[in-house]
Amino acid sequence: MELILKKDVENLGFADDLVTVKNGYGRNFLIPQGHAVLATPSAKKVLAETMKQRAFKEKKVVDEAKQQAEKLTGLEIKITAKTGEGDKLFGSVTNGDLAEALEKEGVSIEKKYIIIAGGAVKRTGQYEATIRFHRDVISNLTFDVIAEAKPATKGKAEVKAKAKEETKAKEEAQAPAENESEDTTETE
Repeated sequence: MELILKKDVENLGFADDLVTVKNGYGRNFLIPQGHAVLATPSAKKVLAETMKQRAFKEKKVVDEAKQQAEKLTGLEIKITAKTGEGDKLFGSVTNGDLAEALEKEGVSIEKKYIIIAGGAVKRTGQYEATIRFHRDVISNLTFDVIAEAKPATKGKAEVKAKAKEETKAKEEAQAPAENESEDTTETE
C-alpha cells in the first residue's frame, strides 16, 4: 500500500515522503491516526506541486540546520552525574540531559532528535550521540559523562557521635515537656 506521510514517523519516513507499507499498518494505524493519506494519482500530483514550491524554502531551512551543526564542531560537552562505587551512575544520562547541556552551549535542539548510541548512559566515560537537525543534516557528537565532585566524607566515629548527640538532644527536648504536664496536674 502506497501512502503519503503527513507527519514524521519513527523508522518509516518524514513528512511528505511517499512510502510503501503493509496494508494492515496503513489501514489500521497510519491513516486513522492522521499520520498518512492514500497515495492516489491526484494526491501524488498535489504532492509534487507542493514539493516544487517548498524547494526554495527548504534550502533556507537546510542552511540554518547546517549552521547549527557547525556549532557542534569543537564543542566539548561534559555532563556531571552522581556516581556510586566505581564508575556507575545513580540513575542515567539520557537524551534530555544532553539536550539541556547543548542548550547551555547555545545549540537548541529537541531531545527527540538526539539518539545516544546504546540508549541511556549508566557509567562515566566518553559516548557518541547522533543529532538530527534536519532530514538532510545529521551530525555526530562525542560527549563525556564525569563524576560529580563528592563532599569530604566523615569517618564512622564522627557519624555515630553526631547521631548520639541528636538523640540526646531529642530526649532532653521531650523531658521538660513531660515535667510541665505533670506540674499542671498536681496543682489542680
